[in-house]
Amino acid sequence: MGLWQVDADTLAGSRFVVSALDETIACLRTLERNTAAHPGQRRWLDAHVPAYRERLSDDPVTALLVRVGLTTHWNADFLTPTPTGEGEPAFADQVTRIRQTAPETARANLAVSFGGPLPALLRGDDLPERAAELLEWVWAEAVRPYWPQRRQIFEADIIARTRQLSHGGWATALDDMRPGMRWLGDGRLQINMLDHPPRDISGARLLFVPVSPGRGWVSWDDQDRYAVVYPCSGALAEADRTPAPDALGHLLGPARAGVLVLLGSPKSTTQLVALTGQGLGSVGRHVKVLLDAQLIRRRRAGRSVLYYRTAAGDVLVQAQNPS
Repeated sequence: MGLWQVDADTLAGSRFVVSALDETIACLRTLERNTAAHPGQRRWLDAHVPAYRERLSDDPVTALLVRVGLTTHWNADFLTPTPTGEGEPAFADQVTRIRQTAPETARANLAVSFGGPLPALLRGDDLPERAAELLEWVWAEAVRPYWPQRRQIFEADIIARTRQLSHGGWATALDDMRPGMRWLGDGRLQINMLDHPPRDISGARLLFVPVSPGRGWVSWDDQDRYAVVYPCSGALAEADRTPAPDALGHLLGPARAGVLVLLGSPKSTTQLVALTGQGLGSVGRHVKVLLDAQLIRRRRAGRSVLYYRTAAGDVLVQAQNPS
């Protein structure tokens, strides 16, 4: 299995970060595969796959670069640089790291992904520039229009996992982060089920990066920064909407009960408006009443204010649910 040995200092210094570049890389992989994890993603793919296919139809070099570098058993390292963990840099600054990759490094990374000598199409010196240009196109056309909402979803996911960590420890926070990942105890973090030698990352900086598509990856940079890029749990898909129990609706009113049920995971008022169909004013009034009753709390995350249920709110929802 893929196993990382982690010491106490690495765990104490680990952090969650939001990365526009990692979201764009994840979306590029999803566009290439054209496979959806939920109905909302299917609509996004249907809206953007045709333009993506057209963009690559006259560029066989870049098309092969994506297939070899991002859809094989191992990502080409230069295409998935590890975040620095310093704030939330602009996408343009992040993609510069890919553009500045030495051509020989890019070819060596791709050869590892390909599993042998590269095809003639992938032996040029312009591979980093081609990759950067394609990522800039994906960002502009298929990610940036949705970025404010996606950032809020990532921030909500981070708060939810931070709460899990404080209540149940690393096992609770990490076990469902990505398929095959488990906290085994004694400083052992199982990353996946692949047959790779264990890695001792003691003393390194460990970062966790949420993305919206349903698959992630791991990366590291010069052995001092490691990242786990994982599919976040807060996608606003219709299938995820849970109706409020009738008994809870009678107690609080159907609309307010629906807001309380949705706050089982942190959400902003903008997300609540989108999920409930209620106006911003109505949602705001429900949130205020729930805050005053201490059934929910609020917390700032980046540029957003997120609301989530308290223990008392959890008990009330569970008590009113006949299941």
